[in-house]
Amino acid sequence: MAKLATDLLSEQTTPPTISLLVESNNSAIGHVAFSPVTIDNNRDFQGYILAPLAVVPDYQKHGIGSKLVEAGIEQLSDTNTHIIFVYGDPRYYSRFGFTAETAEHFITPYRLEYPAGWQALILKAYASEDASITINCVRSLQKPALW
Repeated sequence: MAKLATDLLSEQTTPPTISLLVESNNSAIGHVAFSPVTIDNNRDFQGYILAPLAVVPDYQKHGIGSKLVEAGIEQLSDTNTHIIFVYGDPRYYSRFGFTAETAEHFITPYRLEYPAGWQALILKAYASEDASITINCVRSLQKPALW
């Protein structure tokens, strides 16, 4: 995950990738990235994907990950972002409002090993005429092993 985070931070994206960090004693103990996603033929759509989220094991179960996710959602809520996607544990991400039902007509770039983990959170209404919409991710997330 550290390489993915480094790759995301060094990749130039429009809009920019959002990176949030928690430090303790001058050491990083938690990090989350929100990188932009696009859909073909619609420049008005603005979406992000939450990946990766990581907390140092000794600091897990202290709410650090939750605070990072909440801070990212809050920051994106203040923009023109329509939707945030995540591919992760539904039991964890449902507490923030992510659901598989919201993501079901958005097709991932690669086949998912755990389809129930593909979830989304709507921030602003977005009307789509397409029944299925394929999303496009930043270069750093274009690796089948991540999906």
